[in-house]
Amino acid sequence: MSWCWPPWPPECNNMLPEDFLAPYAAHSAQGQGRRFAEAPHASRSQFQRDRDRIIHSSAFRRLEYKTQVFLNHEGDLFRTRLTHSLEVAQVGRSIARNLRLNEDLVEAIALAHDLGHTPFGHVGQDVLNECMQEHGGFEHNLQSLRVVDTLEEHYGAFDGLNLMFETREGILKHCSLTHARELGPVAQRFIDRTQPTLEAQLTNLADEIAYNSHDIDDGLRSGLITIAQLEEVEFFGRLWRDVQQAFPGLSGRRAIYETLRRLITALADDLIVTSTSLIADAAPRDVNEVRASAPLIRFSDAMRKDATDLKRFLRANLYRHYQVNRMRVKASRIVRELYDSFMAEPALLPPDYQLKDGDVTQQARKIADYIAGMTDRYAIREHRRLYSLDEL
Repeated sequence: MSWCWPPWPPECNNMLPEDFLAPYAAHSAQGQGRRFAEAPHASRSQFQRDRDRIIHSSAFRRLEYKTQVFLNHEGDLFRTRLTHSLEVAQVGRSIARNLRLNEDLVEAIALAHDLGHTPFGHVGQDVLNECMQEHGGFEHNLQSLRVVDTLEEHYGAFDGLNLMFETREGILKHCSLTHARELGPVAQRFIDRTQPTLEAQLTNLADEIAYNSHDIDDGLRSGLITIAQLEEVEFFGRLWRDVQQAFPGLSGRRAIYETLRRLITALADDLIVTSTSLIADAAPRDVNEVRASAPLIRFSDAMRKDATDLKRFLRANLYRHYQVNRMRVKASRIVRELYDSFMAEPALLPPDYQLKDGDVTQQARKIADYIAGMTDRYAIREHRRLYSLDEL
């Protein structure tokens, strides 16, 4: 089939969007299906339905008030888990179109990948994992899958959102062998050491492109990092100098946006060029051959170094900044004390999270579900209700 693009020639008039995909892309009609059989939709592909179910989920709406780096109330313009997920989807779709991959699957994975994230960003996950060590631990990728498989309550016929296999495996970016054996087919690739779809591989790197760029933006806006510091990172410094040369005298937000625009473009273009070459060399004929190949969506070695340098800079200068650490300590205390209180006295939990006859591990998992589902402000409010005398 020839590749058609608007303005479409007449032979393309009766084609559906998935007809334009490369043979190695994930075609929803050839997917591995849903856990519970459903009739196809008349006007939407399977992955479009997944995307729509995710957008309408309760967990997706809660992302608006979950921390990316800065707490939601620290500023109206800082990213949240929701805006981060939207940026990942935008970057991912743009790259997918260039590689003739399934944009709808990329978007669904991007919008769902953080649904299981705790309040207060990674510190919430780390603390909850420590609390849950005797009960299987906690990992936000596993929790995201648990949200879409079990915790969302929208349908009469089944728990969860009943998403397609390919969407679910894309959500599950990381998984230990122990958990993989428990999860079954969706995690089998971690046991077999095979690859997920190209769409899942792409979304993983679109996530990295999005947070590298927007965390720099938020860090500069907050004043916790400076342009002078960033110029010491060769990749950013090179782009910053390009902007100064193209727009002499440009400063402030315009100069920052121009630089970050170039940063995103450089990362995305490198990913497209490198991945196109890898795909051409491997020549997979379908998704099954993609799964049996080495990873085919990658940065070049030079760009991987540049991206890693940026991540190291952000880790040292932003994520570990003393002001961020202060909030990290407060958030850690809130999550730990909520968990300890609920474990000591489950009657403090809402009725839906209390197990009358369950064992301790089952109760602990319900508590983890409750805490992980909280927004930042709800966790702060719950902690105040439990520990502040003013709330009596």
